[in-house]
Amino acid sequence: MLNRIFSVCLLLSLYSAASSLSCRWMDHKFSQHSEKSLELLDRMGNNSTNTTGDAEVKSTAAFPYDLYSQASKASAEEKLGFTVQILEEAAALFEEDHSSASWEERTLENFLNVVTKQADNLRSCIGSHGHKKKNKKLHMYFKRLSRHFLEQMGHSAEAWELVRLEIRDYLTRADLLVSSLLNTN
Repeated sequence: MLNRIFSVCLLLSLYSAASSLSCRWMDHKFSQHSEKSLELLDRMGNNSTNTTGDAEVKSTAAFPYDLYSQASKASAEEKLGFTVQILEEAAALFEEDHSSASWEERTLENFLNVVTKQADNLRSCIGSHGHKKKNKKLHMYFKRLSRHFLEQMGHSAEAWELVRLEIRDYLTRADLLVSSLLNTN
């Protein structure tokens, strides 16, 4: 009997250790990478000469904030999956033609590296069963951003500045979503 209790305790402690190790990166590095990605986005904006206001973006391609609300009430794995998708969609968006943007290429490369690393590491925290399907509504929003701003405005510096401002807002909200998980642990 004592042997069985010992075995159960050993298995539970090994499982707990493995679970915490799988998200160790999130606990220790996510916030650092999040701050770095926002800093790089700000640096990209400091090189911009655009004067367009935020209102135009919000009225034409309003982000589905109800998705953030839903994600904030979801399980930890779903929150991480939602955040991973935002990071992946943002990276894909910034890989489009940015030749007219006023930021330095190296700053963009650094931003993409940080965001991609965040997505990859968060995905490993979810595990094999957590991140199933992408959120179609979120994906369509990013496609709309690409079509309505980048393509229709000819991938201009002004269009990129509008997109940069929106992405900064989304990454800030995604950081808050993940931080809510860290605060509950």
